[in-house]
Amino acid sequence: MLASTSRNSLKRVSRKADLWPSQFGCTGGLPVTFSRCESTQQVAAKSAPRSSSSTIRNKPWSFVPDQTFQGTARGSAIARYQFRSTGIANSKKSVDALRMCREMKKEGVKPDIIIYNNLLACLAEDCQILEAWAVVEDMSFMGIAPDRNTFHHLIHASRRLQSTAMWDILEKMEAENIPPNEQTFQLMIQRHTTSDKRNLEFALQCVYELGTRGLVLELTIAQDVIGLAAELGYPRLALDLAENFEATSVRRLSPETWMRCLASSAEALYTEGVQRCWETVVGDLNVTPDEGLCLDVLHTAGRRGLSDLATDVIRVLRILGADWQEYHFAPLVEALCNAGKLKDAFGTLDLMRSSNIFPTAITAQPIYDFLKQDIDRVDGAWELLDKLRSEGKTIDRTAINAIIRAAISLSDLQRAVGAYKAFPDYKCVPDIDTFNSLLSGCIVASHRELGDRLLMELKELGIKPDATTYERIIILCLTQATYEDAFFYLEEMKAQKYVPPRSVYDAIIRTCIAASDSRYTLALDELKQCGYTISNSLQTFIDSGGRESRSRS
Repeated sequence: MLASTSRNSLKRVSRKADLWPSQFGCTGGLPVTFSRCESTQQVAAKSAPRSSSSTIRNKPWSFVPDQTFQGTARGSAIARYQFRSTGIANSKKSVDALRMCREMKKEGVKPDIIIYNNLLACLAEDCQILEAWAVVEDMSFMGIAPDRNTFHHLIHASRRLQSTAMWDILEKMEAENIPPNEQTFQLMIQRHTTSDKRNLEFALQCVYELGTRGLVLELTIAQDVIGLAAELGYPRLALDLAENFEATSVRRLSPETWMRCLASSAEALYTEGVQRCWETVVGDLNVTPDEGLCLDVLHTAGRRGLSDLATDVIRVLRILGADWQEYHFAPLVEALCNAGKLKDAFGTLDLMRSSNIFPTAITAQPIYDFLKQDIDRVDGAWELLDKLRSEGKTIDRTAINAIIRAAISLSDLQRAVGAYKAFPDYKCVPDIDTFNSLLSGCIVASHRELGDRLLMELKELGIKPDATTYERIIILCLTQATYEDAFFYLEEMKAQKYVPPRSVYDAIIRTCIAASDSRYTLALDELKQCGYTISNSLQTFIDSGGRESRSRS
């Protein structure tokens, strides 16, 4: 039977209720059930012969008629306003809700809990907390007790207030013997995860309170709390919350939530978090992160020596369709060196060159950092290069340059020169970085003759000197007793449109003053013309006439 048919039947029964006592011999008021009065068959049985076939075995269904459900003029009015208030609540228009209340007051229609809650829903949407509390007070005057939805609207209306306001509402709920449910805490948590006043501590407190009451944390709320922790830079906490939720729930977090955990872990260089989140995102969820996130993961892998992770990120970048660049492989080289896999690091340089990606001195910086720690590592690097050459791999010159730099850092110019002479053995050609590194070693050893020979070989190879080359050859000349060539190379440097750095002028001025050479004034004027300022230490050196330097020595 349709619901409308049942209701019409109930109304017809209620209208005829007054006739039943006189017809069926019942005494008193309206019967609660049909069993309290004689039925039609029982009255007929007194005037007719009793027959077994006319006996009713089952009595009619007993019910309590609802006298207020659309049965009177007031019932029709309240139902109409209930329906109307629900529509207004869905549209969240508090002005229309207040106009409806004014009409109800004119008609003398008393509102019920449904209309009050719909009015509160409109006020809560506009954060009109004072008006909402006024509505609750009016409810109490009308003798209507608030329900759980009433307090939910109050919590939603106070979302822009301090967090203590929500706890006060929660205490009032308990005073009314209305225990909070999942939606109650959901509204409280959303206030601190999605609004401008985000508060991770309060959200975690609500999550803990929800657990102590035996309530289930909803998926969306869990994702909001995890996302907030990740965004605020707490990757360990976010990851623990994510894994704990999935361990205690049949539902699974969205890939976006795991991506946020991965991004937060990579930004904080959180090794364990990056590994676990990468395995979940790429391995379990089969989701491909974007290039920016892959770079962040690569940086973490490079710093922490996670060579396997860095290699997998390079693979994902290829699947992503990204063009491999030098900044993709630099963290891979760093990860291999930090993991002690120097041979693979050398091989990565060859892979880059074969992929038309040219490694630089910055790319090989981790190799240099690894080798400069011990002279035995420098000697062992040659064995690795020989193994790669025997395997048919091409040795990149940046690898030999890293060995030269490491030898010079260990003050072993002889080994550096030996590495320079080994270029033809590995079918490599030195570049400008090679000569600049060797010149820095000549400066430390004050070996002007070697510097001149290197400069001549540089020109024979057709390599153009850069600003660093001129800077180092000038400083090398200044290490000698006769430093006239320093001015020659200075003029040649300016002729090549290179602006001499301040360190060059600083070295020339100090050398000239120490030698009582008046040409320091020319260098001082050029320093000012280039826009450089005189440092305090240089000014003190000039004022003392070089005596400060001699006294220290």
